[in-house]
Amino acid sequence: MFSVTRRIFTAGLLAATVLGAGAAHAADLKELKIGYQKTGLPVIARQQQLIEKALEPQGITVSWVEFTAGPPLVEALNVGAINVGWTGDAPPIFGQSAGSAIVYVAALPGNVGGEAIVAKAESGIKSVADLKGKKVAVGKGTSAHNLLIAALEKNGLTFDQIEPVYLAPADAAAAFASDKVDAWSIWDPFLAIAETRYTPTVLVRSPEVLKVNTYFLSNRDFAKENPAAVTTVVGALKVAAEWADANRDKVAAALHEVTGVPLEAQTLAANRAEFGIFPITDEIIANQQATANRFYKLKLIPNAIKIADAVWTPPGN
Repeated sequence: MFSVTRRIFTAGLLAATVLGAGAAHAADLKELKIGYQKTGLPVIARQQQLIEKALEPQGITVSWVEFTAGPPLVEALNVGAINVGWTGDAPPIFGQSAGSAIVYVAALPGNVGGEAIVAKAESGIKSVADLKGKKVAVGKGTSAHNLLIAALEKNGLTFDQIEPVYLAPADAAAAFASDKVDAWSIWDPFLAIAETRYTPTVLVRSPEVLKVNTYFLSNRDFAKENPAAVTTVVGALKVAAEWADANRDKVAAALHEVTGVPLEAQTLAANRAEFGIFPITDEIIANQQATANRFYKLKLIPNAIKIADAVWTPPGN
């Protein structure tokens, strides 16, 4: 615990040296609002109170706001209802195309095996190709939306050859349970819950068709005015990643404690998760740009975008 505390202190100390045009505004910051979902690194950081401990020397408290999916989280960032947050790859693309005031701060590993398209075994659907003409539940503008599009393309289908049923995860879960849809494109922990309840047929997992990341985002003005706070949070998330990798046997319990998702499902999700947070590289930008181009070509987003325009550069870099 001493070493973890020391790393938190060091991260906060380094962040305190960050200089920028918004430094004067940072002194007025009293509360940091973080948007999160029921899985991943931010949940670990919350359970360990790592961000709270890192920001305490700056006199900043932390509040957590839960979202079921990335699109509403991005909209909350846009309007300033939250300051920072974590989503999959697709939501910031939809947000940027719509003019949302967001920036990419850092990248995290993708969902690896924790995002997939599934169908119940009794449905008779055994492959992505079998989805032609079928109803597929998916959250519009989510990372699972991107997975669905990419999986169809790889299997010789176009998006208009299925019937997408746009639903939030909880509603999609109900539709899947009652057989109102034929398949479901979804991420952990909702995927893990479905796997433990129904033992469905997994048609494809994200890494089989995509090379993507998840992202730590910020409201654009907030990042400009409070670079030290943003840098401190990233440092605390790095400590959370180190803890998760060194304590994998405790990760599921930590996720369960914060989210209330059944321990069996969180164990499944935690065992296949990757933890880390790192700078956004040219390769990451290129992969994200390819996704944005795909969405624009399909007319799923209203405007063509340049991902690099929304990447935050810390002062001094």
